[in-house]
Amino acid sequence: MSADQPEDQSHEIGGSGLTRRILVGMAAGLAVGLVVNLLALTGELADFVVAGLLHVGGEIFLASLKLLVVPLVLVSLVCGTAALDDLSRLGRLGGRTLALYLLTTAVAISLAITAAVLIQPGAGFDLPTDLAYEGRTAPPLSDTLIQLFPTNPIKALADGNMLQIIVFAVLLGLAMTMAGEPGKRALAIFEDFNAVIMRLVALLMRFAPYGVFCLIAKVFAQQGFEAFQPLLKYFFVVLGVLITHAVLVYPGLLTLFARLDPIRFFRKMRAPQVVAFSTASSGATIPVTLRTVERRLGVDNQVASFTIPLGATINMDGTAIMQGVATVFIAQAYGIDIGIGGYLTVVLAATLASIGTAGVPGVGLIMLAMVLRQVNLPVEGIGLILGIDRLLDMVRTAVNITGDAAVTCIVAKGEGQLDPEVFADPEAGA
Repeated sequence: MSADQPEDQSHEIGGSGLTRRILVGMAAGLAVGLVVNLLALTGELADFVVAGLLHVGGEIFLASLKLLVVPLVLVSLVCGTAALDDLSRLGRLGGRTLALYLLTTAVAISLAITAAVLIQPGAGFDLPTDLAYEGRTAPPLSDTLIQLFPTNPIKALADGNMLQIIVFAVLLGLAMTMAGEPGKRALAIFEDFNAVIMRLVALLMRFAPYGVFCLIAKVFAQQGFEAFQPLLKYFFVVLGVLITHAVLVYPGLLTLFARLDPIRFFRKMRAPQVVAFSTASSGATIPVTLRTVERRLGVDNQVASFTIPLGATINMDGTAIMQGVATVFIAQAYGIDIGIGGYLTVVLAATLASIGTAGVPGVGLIMLAMVLRQVNLPVEGIGLILGIDRLLDMVRTAVNITGDAAVTCIVAKGEGQLDPEVFADPEAGA
């Protein structure tokens, strides 16, 4: 990788100029979407603007992000693993990362349940009679563990199965380390490929402000604020807990475990947070998150290439918060008291489910359906919250990737793989 490359890539991916343009795109999209919604446009004009221009622009941007995820995760993780000089560090790195992810998820859902019990968003709720939601069954944990190991790595790459890709990349990187000179030659090829992918990331991120504009405008054009009216209390309880978790728990962990400045951390995380908010996809945000923690926060690729893809797959603090509030809300709405034992069951089930259902599409609602079954609540209650879940999903995705980055910084600091000068420098990478 050339000496001037990190500077150029960071400027494109995580710099303040890109962040400002994305924020402008988001604000403009919000304004345009609300105007379209208030005008209640119908017919061909609405189809052309919302289902045409905004839909196509947003989907192209999402597709461009998703096309980066598999090659970026594979190549970056192979390079990071192959560069390890002490293979025992990999086990220690994985253990610390998994423990912190489980800890933040347990704290998140505990905060959510506490807030929902105190505020009671479902008290006196007038239930509709036409609720209909059929929850899919989450796979058992044993099947998930077996499916971690790909029988065909090419199929795993084609399907975008992130857990299998991570396992394959780690094994391939370890084999390169142990193969001597042939491994070094293979690693050199992957490092060159990694440099090319970084340039592709920088190229596609030039279009991020326009993609964000289309995604935000479409959401608010279709939903406006009408969907919130019957569920305002639930919406603001979830939103409040999400914000509380982000601004109190993560800074507390950064300060307690790593002695890092949380204000500096949040300032440098603005670009990934905005992209996560607009796409509502932790996986699609991986390229931006990964480059930001490396170039802006100073985390070594050996750590970031492992913790960020893993976090985007199994770390679901924002989703856990939704599950906690939604479970209490549905119990209150149906007039069912699940008791202290029920709440403890919810905490345990949702924390473990953050790993057990990692690779399943629609994971948030699948996990919620599983949690509801654990405490004998009607799964049909999910129909109450479907109308406003899209906007909350955008916020909780931003919380999810913030947690991924915070844990990455903590693990990197503990491993001596975080550059304090880069972290402290407000202009690093910009």
